[in-house]
Amino acid sequence: MSLTETSIKTSETALSRDDLARLVARDIAPGSFVNLGIGQPTLVSNYLTEEQNITLHTENGMLGMGPEATGDEIDDDLINAGKIPVTELPGASYFHHADSFAMMRGGHLDICVLGAFQVSVTGDLANWHTGAPGAIPAVGGAMDLATGAKDVFVMMTLLTREGASKLVESCTYPLTGVGCVTRVYTDKAVFLTGPGGVTVRETFGCTLEELQELVPVPLKAAPAVAGG
Repeated sequence: MSLTETSIKTSETALSRDDLARLVARDIAPGSFVNLGIGQPTLVSNYLTEEQNITLHTENGMLGMGPEATGDEIDDDLINAGKIPVTELPGASYFHHADSFAMMRGGHLDICVLGAFQVSVTGDLANWHTGAPGAIPAVGGAMDLATGAKDVFVMMTLLTREGASKLVESCTYPLTGVGCVTRVYTDKAVFLTGPGGVTVRETFGCTLEELQELVPVPLKAAPAVAGG
């Protein structure tokens, strides 16, 4: 389906980290069980609504995590996998680390939201090691999440500090998962990935043509209902 560029341009400026987190939160289906990865994805918890009835899982052993804790809410014993103080919602539960990983590996999570160094056109994910000399690999539970979750969303800046696209034809960094990513949320656009290539659901602060100049893979506009 061919769409005009203006039909997928959502805003005149690129999205901030909080704007992006708000967008991801909006797209999570009501009643979902969700894991939020370390880094940008943790912000998503601040924008989930009570009406969505989302249950957040954290791999260090908790179901029913609430938004990030601030001020008097902070309890040093209540943290997420990224060591950020969090709140607990009514009905929250705690369990052994091994049980938490069993939930991840057993297909019990509807969605995980992860950061990434690279995502390929077919949804391959690289987010644990750049291969740089002296870099400390830190895979954590990312491989378990990428393989075990029913849907994998990635949340990242589109470009590196050097201006290179993180959305690539083929990942050059060690893989976390193969063909696992379905959506990529960035400051400049939302991409849908899969066997058919990359489609663009919406853009922020740029046209589809301008976006194509930044990304070294073929892009096409997605039908308006694709991200619904």
